[in-house]
Amino acid sequence: MAYPRRPDLNKLVSSLWEHSQLKHEHGAKGIEKVYRKAEKALRSAFKDLQKLPIDKKLAAAEPNGLKAIKALRPKGPRKMWERFDAETYADRLRGAMLGRFAGCTLGAPVEFWSIDRMQEWAQEIGQPFPPVGYWRRITNPHQLRYEMSRRDAYTSEKMDGVPVDDDIAYTLLGLLTVEEFGPKFTTDDNGRSWLKYLPYACSAERVTLKNLKKKVPARKCGEKDNPFREWIGADIRSDPWGYMAPGWPAFAADMAYRDAYLSHRRQGIYGAMFFSAAIAAGFALSDPMQAIEIGLTEIPRQCALAKAVKWAMKTAPKISDHRVARAAVDKRFAGMGGVHTINNACLTIFGLAIGGTDFTRVISEVVAMGLDNDCTAATAGSLVGACVGLKGIPEHWYKPFNNTVYSYLIGQERFKIDDLVRRFSTQAKRVYA
Repeated sequence: MAYPRRPDLNKLVSSLWEHSQLKHEHGAKGIEKVYRKAEKALRSAFKDLQKLPIDKKLAAAEPNGLKAIKALRPKGPRKMWERFDAETYADRLRGAMLGRFAGCTLGAPVEFWSIDRMQEWAQEIGQPFPPVGYWRRITNPHQLRYEMSRRDAYTSEKMDGVPVDDDIAYTLLGLLTVEEFGPKFTTDDNGRSWLKYLPYACSAERVTLKNLKKKVPARKCGEKDNPFREWIGADIRSDPWGYMAPGWPAFAADMAYRDAYLSHRRQGIYGAMFFSAAIAAGFALSDPMQAIEIGLTEIPRQCALAKAVKWAMKTAPKISDHRVARAAVDKRFAGMGGVHTINNACLTIFGLAIGGTDFTRVISEVVAMGLDNDCTAATAGSLVGACVGLKGIPEHWYKPFNNTVYSYLIGQERFKIDDLVRRFSTQAKRVYA
């Protein structure tokens, strides 16, 4: 999809402000009148934009309702395990969780850095690039992320537990929601969980949390004043649903839908359903790319995300490394925001295709691709971890975690990894029961 040419309105507004200051300093009158005129014009343009009709044929191929989504899915396995396999599950759950934690922690301090900037930093600290272990040091080491973890807590020199990140907080929040409301929780229940545990949020989640606090009904929060509804936010929340429905991609996607609908629409919902189904399938497979194929069977076959995923899978054999991957995505989706579901999903798939079941190569290549690389590496790490289990995760990626996960969730600031394994196992058994 080619985006319209976008004028640099930010530059224009900034220039207006700067020149108005100069005019004021030179004694000009009537500046406020010019401001009001400019503001009125922008508000009018925004109203006109909101009134533009959407493509009805496209909307019919990309529904928001679960029943309509299911009607447009291709044929899929839906359920791969006939019964809950506790022994297989425990090992693969550890692989998936530790894989997610490692991918996120590796990407977090260089989130949205360019490839060149990451490579230059690696050279400065004498580290290979793409990284094959955590960054030894990082810029602005004393700066706090999410008001809790110092940036150097994400480095091999200072790490003591999994440091905080929203990608990890939402994994924990999914578990808390199912523990309280059960596997058949509703979107309304999900909203209650957000109000109880989330102190703050970003992009679509920030808008949703604000709407919830204003008493907007949960099923309306995702579409009210929310231009971020097709961004990656619901996608990064997909893992717990896969963990709690191992080998049952259809039920994982169903839970992901009820979660995603709170804050997202269309591709935002499909991204969550797609990856949760793929991760659920990963518990029953040994090839991450096969799991990706199964993830596709839980979303509308003609939606934009499905088309992008099919393109990525077809293109993957030609993708040799992170630079080629990023160039291909930037060309294909020129103009798309860096936090969108689609382009980041394609980078995740390229990383899985490059690395296969080599955990280190998967997350290192995905981080090196840039864009929202803590999110993409966390998802890639989770999926390959589900396929290979704990034995497939090199020890240097999880030993510094010291069995501890930190979070910014209200009243839930510290978790033990062993306890998370037990609690997820309890809920997975509940799903199968």
